[in-house]
Amino acid sequence: MGNVVVVGAQWGDEGKGKIVDWLAEKADVVVRFQGGHNAGHTLVIDGIKYKLSLLPSGIVRGKTSVVGNGVVLNPWAFLEEMERISALGVKINPEILKIAENVTLILPLHSELDKIREEAAGKGKIGTTGRGIGPSYEDKVARRSIRLCDLADEEMLEHKVDRLLAHHNPLRKGLGVEEVNKAELMQALREIAPKILPYSTVVWDLLDSEQKKGSTLLFEGAQGIMLDNDFGTYPFVTSSNTIAGSAAVGSGVGAKSVSYVLGIAKAYTTRVGSGPFPTELFDEVGDKICEVGCEFGTVTGRKRRPGWFDAVLVRQAVKVSGISAIAMTKLDVLDGFKEIKICVGYKLGDKVMHTYPSSMSGQANVEPIYEVLPGWSEKTQNVRDFDKLPENAKKYIKRVEELIEAPITIVSTSPEREDTILLQNPFNG
Repeated sequence: MGNVVVVGAQWGDEGKGKIVDWLAEKADVVVRFQGGHNAGHTLVIDGIKYKLSLLPSGIVRGKTSVVGNGVVLNPWAFLEEMERISALGVKINPEILKIAENVTLILPLHSELDKIREEAAGKGKIGTTGRGIGPSYEDKVARRSIRLCDLADEEMLEHKVDRLLAHHNPLRKGLGVEEVNKAELMQALREIAPKILPYSTVVWDLLDSEQKKGSTLLFEGAQGIMLDNDFGTYPFVTSSNTIAGSAAVGSGVGAKSVSYVLGIAKAYTTRVGSGPFPTELFDEVGDKICEVGCEFGTVTGRKRRPGWFDAVLVRQAVKVSGISAIAMTKLDVLDGFKEIKICVGYKLGDKVMHTYPSSMSGQANVEPIYEVLPGWSEKTQNVRDFDKLPENAKKYIKRVEELIEAPITIVSTSPEREDTILLQNPFNG
Protein backbone atom coordinates (compact mmCIF):
# COMPACT_ATOMS: atom_id res chain seq x y z
CA MET A 1 0.00 0.00 0.00
CA GLY A 2 1.19 3.52 -0.76
CA ASN A 3 1.25 6.60 1.43
CA VAL A 4 -1.62 9.07 1.20
CA VAL A 5 -1.79 12.86 1.58
CA VAL A 6 -5.14 14.44 2.48
CA VAL A 7 -5.63 18.11 1.59
CA GLY A 8 -8.57 20.49 1.50
CA ALA A 9 -9.55 21.42 -2.05
CA GLN A 10 -11.46 24.60 -1.15
CA TRP A 11 -11.07 27.18 1.66
CA GLY A 12 -10.81 24.69 4.50
CA ASP A 13 -13.61 23.23 6.66
CA GLU A 14 -14.24 20.56 4.03
CA GLY A 15 -14.49 17.70 6.52
CA LYS A 16 -10.88 16.51 6.40
CA GLY A 17 -10.99 15.31 10.01
CA LYS A 18 -13.69 12.73 9.34
CA ILE A 19 -11.99 11.45 6.19
CA VAL A 20 -8.57 11.21 7.85
CA ASP A 21 -10.12 9.41 10.80
CA TRP A 22 -11.86 7.04 8.38
CA LEU A 23 -8.63 6.39 6.48
CA ALA A 24 -6.54 6.08 9.64
CA GLU A 25 -7.83 2.56 10.16
CA LYS A 26 -5.65 1.47 7.22
CA ALA A 27 -2.63 3.61 8.13
CA ASP A 28 0.11 2.97 10.66
CA VAL A 29 1.22 6.59 11.18
CA VAL A 30 -0.73 9.86 10.82
CA VAL A 31 1.28 13.06 10.24
CA ARG A 32 0.29 16.74 10.49
CA PHE A 33 2.62 18.70 8.20
CA GLN A 34 1.63 22.40 8.26
CA GLY A 35 -0.56 24.99 9.95
CA GLY A 36 -1.17 25.53 13.62
CA HIS A 37 -4.05 25.58 16.09
CA ASN A 38 -6.06 27.68 13.66
CA ALA A 39 -7.12 24.38 12.09
CA GLY A 40 -10.28 22.68 13.31
CA HIS A 41 -11.03 19.02 12.62
CA THR A 42 -14.20 17.54 14.11
CA LEU A 43 -14.56 13.76 14.42
CA VAL A 44 -17.86 12.15 15.42
CA ILE A 45 -17.37 8.60 16.68
CA ASP A 46 -20.17 6.67 18.38
CA GLY A 47 -21.95 9.95 19.03
CA ILE A 48 -18.94 11.57 20.73
CA LYS A 49 -17.47 14.72 19.18
CA TYR A 50 -13.71 15.15 19.19
CA LYS A 51 -12.60 18.65 18.24
CA LEU A 52 -8.95 18.70 17.23
CA SER A 53 -6.73 21.63 16.29
CA LEU A 54 -3.13 20.48 16.67
CA LEU A 55 -3.40 16.79 17.43
CA PRO A 56 -3.32 14.59 14.32
CA SER A 57 -6.71 12.95 13.75
CA GLY A 58 -5.16 9.48 14.07
CA ILE A 59 -4.71 9.97 17.81
CA VAL A 60 -8.35 9.08 18.41
CA ARG A 61 -7.80 5.69 16.71
CA GLY A 62 -4.67 4.95 18.73
CA LYS A 63 -2.35 5.39 15.74
CA THR A 64 1.17 6.74 16.02
CA SER A 65 0.55 10.47 15.55
CA VAL A 66 3.22 12.89 14.43
CA VAL A 67 3.43 16.69 14.41
CA GLY A 68 5.90 17.59 11.66
CA ASN A 69 8.39 20.44 11.39
CA GLY A 70 6.10 22.37 9.02
CA VAL A 71 3.63 23.00 11.84
CA VAL A 72 3.84 26.02 14.15
CA LEU A 73 3.07 24.84 17.67
CA ASN A 74 1.62 26.74 20.61
CA PRO A 75 2.80 24.52 23.50
CA TRP A 76 0.22 25.86 25.97
CA ALA A 77 -2.67 25.32 23.54
CA PHE A 78 -1.24 21.90 22.71
CA LEU A 79 -1.17 20.76 26.34
CA GLU A 80 -4.68 22.09 26.88
CA GLU A 81 -5.93 20.16 23.85
CA MET A 82 -4.24 16.96 25.04
CA GLU A 83 -5.93 17.30 28.43
CA ARG A 84 -9.33 17.91 26.82
CA ILE A 85 -9.06 14.96 24.44
CA SER A 86 -7.61 12.69 27.13
CA ALA A 87 -10.67 13.45 29.27
CA LEU A 88 -12.78 11.84 26.51
CA GLY A 89 -10.92 8.58 26.99
CA VAL A 90 -8.22 8.95 24.31
CA LYS A 91 -4.81 7.58 25.24
CA ILE A 92 -2.06 10.18 24.72
CA ASN A 93 1.56 9.70 25.76
CA PRO A 94 5.08 10.09 24.29
CA GLU A 95 4.90 6.55 22.92
CA ILE A 96 2.02 7.36 20.60
CA LEU A 97 2.46 11.11 20.06
CA LYS A 98 5.64 12.55 18.52
CA ILE A 99 6.59 16.18 17.85
CA ALA A 100 9.43 17.24 15.55
CA GLU A 101 12.28 18.65 17.61
CA ASN A 102 12.70 21.43 15.05
CA VAL A 103 9.08 22.57 15.11
CA THR A 104 8.63 26.34 15.48
CA LEU A 105 6.86 27.54 18.63
CA ILE A 106 4.07 30.08 18.83
CA LEU A 107 4.62 32.34 21.82
CA PRO A 108 2.13 34.69 23.53
CA LEU A 109 3.75 37.66 21.76
CA HIS A 110 2.77 36.14 18.40
CA SER A 111 -0.95 35.94 19.14
CA GLU A 112 -0.85 39.42 20.67
CA LEU A 113 0.76 40.84 17.53
CA ASP A 114 -1.74 39.00 15.33
CA LYS A 115 -4.69 40.61 17.12
CA ILE A 116 -3.08 44.06 17.22
CA ARG A 117 -2.52 44.05 13.47
CA GLU A 118 -6.05 42.88 12.69
CA GLU A 119 -7.56 45.57 14.88
CA ALA A 120 -5.37 48.24 13.30
CA ALA A 121 -6.32 47.09 9.77
CA GLY A 122 -10.01 47.82 10.33
CA LYS A 123 -12.00 47.05 7.17
CA GLY A 124 -8.82 45.88 5.49
CA LYS A 125 -8.26 43.03 7.90
CA ILE A 126 -7.39 39.61 6.49
CA GLY A 127 -9.65 37.68 8.86
CA THR A 128 -7.05 35.65 10.76
CA THR A 129 -8.01 33.57 13.78
CA GLY A 130 -5.76 35.76 15.94
CA ARG A 131 -3.79 32.77 17.16
CA GLY A 132 -0.34 34.00 16.12
CA ILE A 133 0.12 31.67 13.17
CA GLY A 134 1.29 34.34 10.73
CA PRO A 135 3.73 36.15 13.08
CA SER A 136 5.21 32.79 14.07
CA TYR A 137 5.85 31.80 10.45
CA GLU A 138 7.33 35.27 9.86
CA ASP A 139 9.86 34.69 12.62
CA LYS A 140 10.66 31.25 11.23
CA VAL A 141 11.44 32.66 7.79
CA ALA A 142 13.40 35.52 9.36
CA ARG A 143 15.51 32.97 11.28
CA ARG A 144 14.71 34.27 14.74
CA SER A 145 12.09 31.79 15.93
CA ILE A 146 12.21 29.67 19.07
CA ARG A 147 12.03 25.96 18.26
CA LEU A 148 11.08 23.05 20.48
CA CYS A 149 14.67 21.80 20.74
CA ASP A 150 15.73 25.20 22.11
CA LEU A 151 13.80 24.52 25.32
CA ALA A 152 16.38 21.87 26.26
CA ASP A 153 19.28 24.36 26.29
CA GLU A 154 18.54 27.32 28.56
CA GLU A 155 21.73 29.21 27.75
CA MET A 156 21.02 29.08 24.01
CA LEU A 157 17.34 29.76 24.66
CA GLU A 158 18.15 33.02 26.43
CA HIS A 159 20.35 34.09 23.52
CA LYS A 160 17.56 33.31 21.04
CA VAL A 161 14.96 35.14 23.14
CA ASP A 162 17.22 38.21 23.11
CA ARG A 163 17.40 38.00 19.32
CA LEU A 164 13.64 37.58 19.07
CA LEU A 165 12.84 40.52 21.33
CA ALA A 166 15.34 42.73 19.50
CA HIS A 167 12.80 42.58 16.67
CA HIS A 168 9.50 42.43 18.54
CA ASN A 169 9.97 45.05 21.22
CA PRO A 170 10.77 47.95 18.84
CA LEU A 171 7.83 46.81 16.72
CA ARG A 172 5.51 46.78 19.74
CA LYS A 173 6.79 50.16 20.84
CA GLY A 174 5.98 51.58 17.40
CA LEU A 175 2.47 50.13 17.67
CA GLY A 176 2.02 51.74 21.08
CA VAL A 177 2.02 48.42 22.92
CA GLU A 178 3.92 47.50 26.08
CA GLU A 179 7.20 45.69 25.42
CA VAL A 180 7.59 42.00 26.22
CA ASN A 181 9.13 41.31 29.61
CA LYS A 182 12.06 38.97 28.95
CA ALA A 183 12.15 37.53 32.46
CA GLU A 184 8.45 36.61 32.34
CA LEU A 185 8.80 35.01 28.91
CA MET A 186 11.84 33.00 30.00
CA GLN A 187 10.00 31.80 33.12
CA ALA A 188 7.00 30.72 31.05
CA LEU A 189 9.28 28.75 28.72
CA ARG A 190 11.11 27.12 31.65
CA GLU A 191 7.80 25.97 33.10
CA ILE A 192 6.44 24.56 29.84
CA ALA A 193 9.69 22.83 28.79
CA PRO A 194 9.46 19.68 30.96
CA LYS A 195 5.82 19.20 29.96
CA ILE A 196 6.38 19.31 26.20
CA LEU A 197 9.96 18.06 25.68
CA PRO A 198 9.12 14.38 26.36
CA TYR A 199 7.19 14.37 23.06
CA SER A 200 10.15 15.75 21.08
CA THR A 201 11.88 13.48 18.57
CA VAL A 202 13.73 13.45 15.24
CA VAL A 203 10.62 13.06 13.09
CA TRP A 204 12.33 12.70 9.72
CA ASP A 205 14.35 9.78 11.09
CA LEU A 206 11.29 8.24 12.72
CA LEU A 207 9.33 8.37 9.45
CA ASP A 208 12.27 6.94 7.53
CA SER A 209 12.42 4.01 9.96
CA GLU A 210 8.66 3.49 9.70
CA GLN A 211 8.84 3.33 5.92
CA LYS A 212 11.71 0.84 6.05
CA LYS A 213 9.48 -1.35 8.23
CA GLY A 214 6.75 -1.15 5.58
CA SER A 215 4.48 1.17 7.57
CA THR A 216 1.84 3.15 5.72
CA LEU A 217 1.87 6.92 6.29
CA LEU A 218 -1.17 9.20 6.17
CA PHE A 219 -0.35 12.92 5.87
CA GLU A 220 -2.99 15.32 7.16
CA GLY A 221 -3.15 18.87 5.85
CA ALA A 222 -4.80 21.85 7.51
CA GLN A 223 -6.91 24.62 5.95
CA GLY A 224 -7.50 24.35 2.18
CA ILE A 225 -5.63 24.88 -1.09
CA MET A 226 -7.38 28.18 -1.79
CA LEU A 227 -5.75 29.45 1.41
CA ASP A 228 -2.28 28.47 0.16
CA ASN A 229 0.24 31.28 0.54
CA ASP A 230 1.15 31.07 -3.16
CA PHE A 231 -1.89 29.62 -4.92
CA GLY A 232 -4.74 30.90 -2.78
CA THR A 233 -6.69 34.17 -2.68
CA TYR A 234 -3.64 36.18 -1.61
CA PRO A 235 -3.42 38.13 0.70
CA PHE A 236 -6.53 36.56 2.23
CA VAL A 237 -4.68 33.31 2.86
CA THR A 238 -2.92 31.44 5.63
CA SER A 239 0.82 31.78 6.21
CA SER A 240 1.91 28.35 5.01
CA ASN A 241 1.70 26.30 1.84
CA THR A 242 -1.33 24.04 2.09
CA ILE A 243 -0.80 22.06 -1.13
CA ALA A 244 0.20 18.38 -1.07
CA GLY A 245 3.84 19.14 -1.89
CA SER A 246 4.18 20.54 1.64
CA ALA A 247 3.69 17.07 3.09
CA ALA A 248 7.27 16.17 2.18
CA VAL A 249 8.76 19.51 3.24
CA GLY A 250 6.74 19.72 6.45
CA SER A 251 7.63 16.28 7.73
CA GLY A 252 11.10 15.52 6.38
CA VAL A 253 10.25 12.71 3.98
CA GLY A 254 11.35 12.67 0.36
CA ALA A 255 8.90 13.63 -2.36
CA LYS A 256 8.87 10.01 -3.56
CA SER A 257 7.15 9.08 -0.30
CA VAL A 258 3.95 10.77 -1.47
CA SER A 259 2.18 8.34 -3.78
CA TYR A 260 -1.50 9.36 -3.63
CA VAL A 261 -3.19 12.72 -2.97
CA LEU A 262 -6.80 12.79 -1.82
CA GLY A 263 -8.50 16.17 -2.00
CA ILE A 264 -11.52 16.90 0.18
CA ALA A 265 -14.33 19.09 -1.16
CA LYS A 266 -17.79 19.84 0.10
CA ALA A 267 -20.73 19.35 -2.25
CA TYR A 268 -21.05 23.15 -2.00
CA THR A 269 -18.56 25.81 -0.86
CA THR A 270 -17.93 27.69 2.38
CA ARG A 271 -15.42 30.21 3.58
CA VAL A 272 -14.58 31.72 6.98
CA GLY A 273 -13.18 35.22 7.37
CA SER A 274 -12.47 37.90 4.80
CA GLY A 275 -11.61 37.52 1.14
CA PRO A 276 -13.20 37.05 -2.28
CA PHE A 277 -15.83 34.36 -2.81
CA PRO A 278 -17.37 34.30 -6.33
CA THR A 279 -20.27 31.91 -5.61
CA GLU A 280 -21.21 33.32 -2.20
CA LEU A 281 -24.94 33.26 -1.41
CA PHE A 282 -26.66 36.02 0.54
CA ASP A 283 -30.23 34.68 0.31
CA GLU A 284 -32.45 32.08 1.95
CA VAL A 285 -30.64 29.32 0.04
CA GLY A 286 -27.38 30.27 1.72
CA ASP A 287 -29.13 30.47 5.08
CA LYS A 288 -30.53 26.97 4.60
CA ILE A 289 -27.11 25.56 3.69
CA CYS A 290 -25.62 27.07 6.86
CA GLU A 291 -28.46 25.81 9.02
CA VAL A 292 -28.57 22.26 7.68
CA GLY A 293 -24.79 21.99 7.35
CA CYS A 294 -24.11 23.43 10.84
CA GLU A 295 -21.66 25.81 9.22
CA PHE A 296 -19.85 27.31 12.15
CA GLY A 297 -16.06 27.22 12.58
CA THR A 298 -14.68 24.49 14.87
CA VAL A 299 -11.99 26.81 16.23
CA THR A 300 -13.56 30.27 16.12
CA GLY A 301 -17.30 29.52 16.17
CA ARG A 302 -17.70 32.05 13.37
CA LYS A 303 -20.55 31.49 10.93
CA ARG A 304 -19.16 30.30 7.61
CA ARG A 305 -20.02 32.05 4.40
CA PRO A 306 -21.98 29.67 2.10
CA GLY A 307 -22.00 29.36 -1.69
CA TRP A 308 -22.54 27.00 -4.60
CA PHE A 309 -19.86 24.52 -5.68
CA ASP A 310 -17.10 26.27 -7.65
CA ALA A 311 -15.70 23.79 -10.17
CA VAL A 312 -13.12 26.31 -11.42
CA LEU A 313 -11.48 26.63 -8.01
CA VAL A 314 -11.53 22.91 -7.31
CA ARG A 315 -10.10 22.13 -10.76
CA GLN A 316 -7.23 24.51 -10.00
CA ALA A 317 -6.71 22.79 -6.66
CA VAL A 318 -6.58 19.45 -8.47
CA LYS A 319 -3.87 20.72 -10.82
CA VAL A 320 -1.57 22.60 -8.43
CA SER A 321 -1.75 19.95 -5.72
CA GLY A 322 -1.53 16.88 -7.94
CA ILE A 323 -4.79 15.53 -6.55
CA SER A 324 -5.42 11.91 -7.52
CA ALA A 325 -9.08 11.87 -6.49
CA ILE A 326 -11.69 13.81 -4.51
CA ALA A 327 -13.70 12.87 -1.44
CA MET A 328 -16.99 14.78 -1.58
CA THR A 329 -18.42 15.60 1.84
CA LYS A 330 -21.81 16.85 3.04
CA LEU A 331 -23.77 15.69 0.01
CA ASP A 332 -26.76 15.27 2.35
CA VAL A 333 -26.90 19.04 2.99
CA LEU A 334 -28.18 19.50 -0.57
CA ASP A 335 -31.16 17.19 0.00
CA GLY A 336 -34.44 18.90 -0.86
CA PHE A 337 -33.18 21.65 -3.18
CA LYS A 338 -35.22 21.90 -6.38
CA GLU A 339 -32.17 23.01 -8.35
CA ILE A 340 -28.46 23.09 -7.68
CA LYS A 341 -25.93 25.37 -9.33
CA ILE A 342 -22.30 24.72 -10.24
CA CYS A 343 -19.88 27.49 -11.20
CA VAL A 344 -18.27 26.45 -14.51
CA GLY A 345 -16.46 29.70 -15.37
CA TYR A 346 -16.26 33.43 -14.70
CA LYS A 347 -16.95 36.69 -16.44
CA LEU A 348 -14.56 39.57 -15.86
CA GLY A 349 -15.91 42.49 -17.82
CA ASP A 350 -16.34 41.19 -21.36
CA LYS A 351 -13.88 38.35 -20.83
CA VAL A 352 -14.86 34.76 -20.05
CA MET A 353 -12.33 32.96 -17.80
CA HIS A 354 -11.84 29.33 -16.84
CA THR A 355 -9.13 29.98 -14.26
CA TYR A 356 -9.29 32.10 -11.14
CA PRO A 357 -7.17 35.26 -11.48
CA SER A 358 -4.25 35.94 -9.12
CA SER A 359 -4.77 39.71 -8.87
CA MET A 360 -6.83 41.12 -6.01
CA SER A 361 -8.98 43.19 -8.35
CA GLY A 362 -9.61 40.23 -10.65
CA GLN A 363 -10.53 37.95 -7.76
CA ALA A 364 -12.89 40.52 -6.30
CA ASN A 365 -14.69 41.33 -9.55
CA VAL A 366 -15.24 38.04 -11.35
CA GLU A 367 -18.85 36.97 -11.77
CA PRO A 368 -19.72 33.26 -11.72
CA ILE A 369 -21.12 31.50 -14.77
CA TYR A 370 -23.52 28.84 -13.55
CA GLU A 371 -24.75 25.54 -14.88
CA VAL A 372 -28.06 24.55 -13.29
CA LEU A 373 -28.82 20.92 -12.44
CA PRO A 374 -32.05 19.44 -11.05
CA GLY A 375 -31.99 18.69 -7.35
CA TRP A 376 -33.48 15.70 -5.53
CA SER A 377 -36.24 15.28 -2.96
CA GLU A 378 -35.07 11.89 -1.66
CA LYS A 379 -32.68 11.68 1.31
CA THR A 380 -28.99 10.97 0.86
CA GLN A 381 -28.31 11.27 4.58
CA ASN A 382 -26.87 8.05 6.02
CA VAL A 383 -26.75 6.34 2.60
CA ARG A 384 -23.72 4.03 2.37
CA ASP A 385 -24.18 2.54 -1.12
CA PHE A 386 -23.65 4.61 -4.27
CA ASP A 387 -26.39 2.72 -6.12
CA LYS A 388 -28.89 3.76 -3.46
CA LEU A 389 -28.31 7.48 -3.98
CA PRO A 390 -31.05 9.43 -5.82
CA GLU A 391 -30.46 9.48 -9.58
CA ASN A 392 -30.06 13.27 -9.63
CA ALA A 393 -27.49 13.07 -6.84
CA LYS A 394 -25.50 10.57 -8.92
CA LYS A 395 -25.75 12.87 -11.95
CA TYR A 396 -24.55 15.79 -9.83
CA ILE A 397 -21.50 13.83 -8.69
CA LYS A 398 -20.70 12.70 -12.23
CA ARG A 399 -21.00 16.24 -13.59
CA VAL A 400 -18.68 17.58 -10.89
CA GLU A 401 -16.15 14.88 -11.80
CA GLU A 402 -16.21 16.00 -15.43
CA LEU A 403 -15.74 19.65 -14.55
CA ILE A 404 -12.92 19.25 -12.03
CA GLU A 405 -11.13 16.62 -14.15
CA ALA A 406 -10.72 14.21 -11.25
CA PRO A 407 -12.68 11.19 -10.02
CA ILE A 408 -14.80 11.34 -6.88
CA THR A 409 -13.92 8.13 -5.06
CA ILE A 410 -15.40 8.81 -1.62
CA VAL A 411 -18.79 10.35 -0.79
CA SER A 412 -19.73 11.34 2.77
CA THR A 413 -23.42 11.52 3.67
CA SER A 414 -23.26 12.58 7.34
CA PRO A 415 -20.68 13.47 10.01
CA GLU A 416 -20.75 9.86 11.26
CA ARG A 417 -17.71 7.79 10.30
CA GLU A 418 -19.78 4.90 8.92
CA ASP A 419 -21.87 7.07 6.59
CA THR A 420 -19.23 6.97 3.88
CA ILE A 421 -19.41 5.56 0.36
CA LEU A 422 -16.09 4.15 -0.82
CA LEU A 423 -15.72 3.82 -4.59
CA GLN A 424 -11.94 3.36 -4.53
CA ASN A 425 -9.55 2.81 -1.63
CA PRO A 426 -6.82 5.52 -1.69
CA PHE A 427 -4.28 3.16 -0.15
CA ASN A 428 -4.70 0.85 -3.12
CA GLY A 429 -4.79 3.72 -5.63
